Amino acid sequence: MFEHQTRPDVNQGSETAETRLRDGERNRPSGSRRCSSRSSSSSSSRRRMMRMMMSGEEVLIPDDRAFSRFKHECQSEEGWSLTYNKNNICVWIQVLEEEKSLHKIKCRMMCKDIPAETMYDVLHDIEYRRKWDANVIETFDIGKLTVNADVGYYSWKCPKPLKNRDVITLRSWLPMGNDYIIMNYSVKHAKYPPKKDLVRAVSIQTGYLIQRTGPTSCTLTYLAQVDPKGSLPKWVVNKSSQFLAPKAMKRISKACLRYPEWKQKHSPGFKPWLFPEQNPLSNIPMSELSIQHAESLENIDESSLSESKDERAEHSDDEANN
Repeated sequence: MFEHQTRPDVNQGSETAETRLRDGERNRPSGSRRCSSRSSSSSSSRRRMMRMMMSGEEVLIPDDRAFSRFKHECQSEEGWSLTYNKNNICVWIQVLEEEKSLHKIKCRMMCKDIPAETMYDVLHDIEYRRKWDANVIETFDIGKLTVNADVGYYSWKCPKPLKNRDVITLRSWLPMGNDYIIMNYSVKHAKYPPKKDLVRAVSIQTGYLIQRTGPTSCTLTYLAQVDPKGSLPKWVVNKSSQFLAPKAMKRISKACLRYPEWKQKHSPGFKPWLFPEQNPLSNIPMSELSIQHAESLENIDESSLSESKDERAEHSDDEANN
């Protein structure tokens, strides 16, 4: 998480990305990356990349360079601290400003029995997400921008007694060589202002990198840089990396295994993320969107809150089952 809104370096006329999506480029087998705490890229290169991504005030749609930079950040290990490594799942964190609860989290899961295509479908399918995502409060699409970009709303449950959060994001996706990438950043839309009972968070750079490792296997990397808009207690960061993130990855894995059977009963041919002509959403003019800056939102001080007994009990029960 950063104190300023960070955006992918983007280009509205991303014809290369759109053409590739229409052509339905598929992934080819590639090797997976193993969990490691070793550094492999320079921190100066990453800072330079982030400065480039922060430039400009206009809401734009990511181009191929933005997707490439996101992939690089997912694969980079420089500056990351490995906090969890168990059962083919690794979690790393970067604490950027401890007093502001600003940190980045990265998770990687190796899936031996999940095709990359299934993983990609599951992460896209908003109807199915409502079935498997236990943290979701409400999620819906607002409108489309191009064949591979839209705007949506998502609200989620936070560990008690923290207030729940929500975001409005511009999301974009792309099959890219051997990979699938889905990523987003926060935007503002006048028709969807912050709600009184939720804290409006800021997605600085969040998304998924799916790498095909075989006909029926893949590796999923999740990268999140989110400003929660408030000072969080240290136990939240610790719990996120040691418990919540691994649990979320396991939940995704289970959802993928159940998806083919579920999809056969729920509009099996409807996949607008693969077939743009199926997309029922109305077009949103870019003029209706603006950058969501973190500093323009209210900060909530929750640093003194203690973890609830129910949350601690749930954590203990899950640990015992692992």
